Amino acid sequence: MQLRKEHDFIGEMEISGDVYYGIQTFRALENFCITNRKLGEYPIFVAALAKVKKAAALANKELGLLEDKLCDAICKACDKIIDGEYHDQFVVDMIQGGAGTSTNMNANEVIANLALEIMGHQKGEYQYCHPNDHVNLSQSTNDAYPTALRIALYERLNNMTEYMEILRESFAKKSEEFQDVVKMGRTQLQDAVPMTLGQEFKTFELMVEKDIERILEARNLIRVINLGGTAIGTGINAHPDYKNIVEKKIQEITGHPFVTAQDLIEATQSTAAYVQVSGVLKRVAVKLSKICNDLRLLNSGPRAGLNEINLPKMQPGSSIMPGKVNPVIPEVVNQVCYSVIGNDITITMAAEGGQLQLNVFEPVIAYKLFESIIMLNRAMETLARKCVDGITANKEVCKNFVLGSIGIVTALNPYIGYENSASIAKESLNTGKSVYEIVLERGLLAKEQLDEILSLENLVYPK
Repeated sequence: MQLRKEHDFIGEMEISGDVYYGIQTFRALENFCITNRKLGEYPIFVAALAKVKKAAALANKELGLLEDKLCDAICKACDKIIDGEYHDQFVVDMIQGGAGTSTNMNANEVIANLALEIMGHQKGEYQYCHPNDHVNLSQSTNDAYPTALRIALYERLNNMTEYMEILRESFAKKSEEFQDVVKMGRTQLQDAVPMTLGQEFKTFELMVEKDIERILEARNLIRVINLGGTAIGTGINAHPDYKNIVEKKIQEITGHPFVTAQDLIEATQSTAAYVQVSGVLKRVAVKLSKICNDLRLLNSGPRAGLNEINLPKMQPGSSIMPGKVNPVIPEVVNQVCYSVIGNDITITMAAEGGQLQLNVFEPVIAYKLFESIIMLNRAMETLARKCVDGITANKEVCKNFVLGSIGIVTALNPYIGYENSASIAKESLNTGKSVYEIVLERGLLAKEQLDEILSLENLVYPK
């Protein structure tokens, strides 16, 4: 195998001539084998790093700090990465010490070596294009890494709303399909008052719809970047006009309205926006898990449970009990939601753990944010396609619960008073007689009036 020698201020190493990353990436490979999840497995993040490096190169060229030939080669290298090439060369672990320096240098080295080949040089001939002096010009890990992360998160959250819309539409279709299925509503797992199954599923739809709005609000928080702040936000080693120019380049390259923070020192050390995004993801997870709990309850049975709906039968449910079918799709979504809630705790502690002018724990924040979004996306599509779309209603079961319920006595309160209604409810419980039957026996209401009050339409849409 052909080898090339590279050095840093710690020492010298021999590296395979086949790879595009260099010595600092290689050191990170030796030091950090934590999650076994490589940077290249997150293509949006890799492409975002390339977008940052391309924007920086163009800004430096405009300022006269980077030769045209070098800038063109760096930009072409970045374009290849943005187009999905060479992602297998982004090999550092997602969780790493150094506040993301290994990730930044992995990008710098791959881009430098690609640029060298584009210019007709060999990998490692850094005198022609250097990872630090040229690709990382006017930057620090401390502004390049978080800017790339925000670009990737912005695009991820855009993508997430598409998955949420899939689930919302599934609930909307079921809401319409079940609009005439009358059933009992329940509070504290006790009979309450009637409603329709369509109203129940409409609520699920609206829960998802409102969270789409919250995701879009959270996405706007991460439009603010600190590119140009370099090490701690003072802009050391960057031209005074660099931050304004590179802001425009980022906007042009990404097509998104990213803006430079007014105070780069504050922006460099603060990870508050990530906490906010994570909080919204937790909100989505909590509500999604609640929906899945409801679906499992409504499907419980089939003989000794509620049995108001049927979830699609996905697989046999027991190795010992024949005929048992479990609600496996809501169950797996519940577990995803618990993981997202756990990730929020990790992100919260990582954000709180930042010290002075930099939060060194941004890599675990990035890893957990990506993990939460990816899992939620898959979970929502799975829930929609493999569960909600195939749900059917047991109309007679729902109707019989209403007709046999004591809860309908609530509708009589305005006509016979609370005390009479409570007495009727007690007698119904003790004797098994229906509310309807007892009211007529006591002569409290005429049959025609009682029929009107207790009509299914009036119970569900009270006038």
